[in-house]
Amino acid sequence: MCSAVVKAFAQGVRRVTRCPGDGPGPGDPERVLRALRGGIGLDVATVPVVTTPSQVPGDLTGPAALDVAPPTVKRRVLAWGMWDWGTQPFNTVITTFVFSVYITSSSFGDTNATSTALAVSTGLAGLFVALLAPVLGQNSDRSGRTVRNLRWLTWLLAALSAALFVVRPEPAFLWVGLGLLAVGSVVSEIAGVNYNSTIDQVATNSTVGRVSGFGWGMGYLGGILVLLLIYFLFIQPDVGLFGVTGENGLDIRVSMLVCGLWTLVFTVPAFLVLRDRPVERAPRVGIAQSYRLVWQSITGLWRVSRHTVYFLLASALFRDGLAGVFAFGAVLAAGTFGMSAADVIVFGAAANIVAGLATMAFGMVDDRLGPKRVILISLGSLVVLGVLIFVLHDGGTGVFWVLGLLMTVFVGPAQAASRSFLARLIPEGKGGEIFGLYATTGRVVSFLSPAAFGIFIALGALVTGADNTQYWGILGIVLILAAGFAVMLPVKEHTEHTVS
Repeated sequence: MCSAVVKAFAQGVRRVTRCPGDGPGPGDPERVLRALRGGIGLDVATVPVVTTPSQVPGDLTGPAALDVAPPTVKRRVLAWGMWDWGTQPFNTVITTFVFSVYITSSSFGDTNATSTALAVSTGLAGLFVALLAPVLGQNSDRSGRTVRNLRWLTWLLAALSAALFVVRPEPAFLWVGLGLLAVGSVVSEIAGVNYNSTIDQVATNSTVGRVSGFGWGMGYLGGILVLLLIYFLFIQPDVGLFGVTGENGLDIRVSMLVCGLWTLVFTVPAFLVLRDRPVERAPRVGIAQSYRLVWQSITGLWRVSRHTVYFLLASALFRDGLAGVFAFGAVLAAGTFGMSAADVIVFGAAANIVAGLATMAFGMVDDRLGPKRVILISLGSLVVLGVLIFVLHDGGTGVFWVLGLLMTVFVGPAQAASRSFLARLIPEGKGGEIFGLYATTGRVVSFLSPAAFGIFIALGALVTGADNTQYWGILGIVLILAAGFAVMLPVKEHTEHTVS
């Protein structure tokens, strides 16, 4: 407490002037000030509250970023959503449908060996994301260079995508491809942290649901469009565009060049509307101090609003379940319901289109009913549909088409509502760090869905004695989704997250 305040107490004056540098403190200042007013009759509007190092950082108790955001402009929202559209090929084409299948093919070695190598590289990438996301996000906040960092990371992602062209179908290139894929995964995730934190430049509290849903939907639609383009122009024909053939993996490798170019071109609109905001220059800190500041923010969040921490934990669970729906959907389509590889690609295209449109539509529901209700409706529906797929697993491809597409209706809305829920809570200037924690918590539990999928397949074999019990794996995904639902249920709606 400053000397002027001490003198005021000593002299018994009725009004104390706030000292320069004194700022609001954590906890319940009104309760403190009521006690002071009752004891010595001070004017509560001018009494500073002392902050100690063990209390909550002041930047966690300021206004939410969306509370001071500019009005939503459709043109800016469209440009912002183009970043999702432009970067989605890395997830849809490279990670899911094309390059990951190519790098684990027999051309690179034994299937078990290549699949294990992919799992190891993916796991290491996830570890780096978990360790780096909150610190690098915090660095963007402190430096005020979120958009600049996003731009460089996006260009790096485009370069890494195109660099996969060098990966020839030979065992000697296995770890070259996996290394580029792992680094690309880390860059993609860190770029996503910076991108998410810019949502307050295009959305307000009343529009963030539809803006988040629009971005997610654009990602789904952009990803599937580029997948269909490269499939019909390069992969499916014997001789594709520009005379490209499958010899020496050229069709897949040229597709990687297309992905890089797609990312480079279609993210330009976002960088034309997003701007770094001037911030007070913060002192440079070392790596150890960065992690201490992250920990300080975590403990601060725990004191300020524990339900925000509960939400981070709940979302980590159900986001892993949502990832499992897409990761193992194609596996179930082929292994349990007998779809051919071509049928799986067609289903994947339809699924992404349905998911994209549904996510955009549910964004408006988010703004009307709140993100928590959208999340719970989506998770509850996915649990019911997952159980139906298990029960009707011998119903043929028609059953999977109907139930599978219905599941995709609810995956995107839950993801978009999760982002909008957190965006509504983030204090101004803390977007990078909090979304970094969001990425970290998701990575920490990212092993759950794959593990549950495998465990339930093994359990099915024990229970039934059958050779193919792959359909039991859906129960593992359902279990993770149900756990996320249960943990999310007691989390307060975003409007009730107040200083404790």
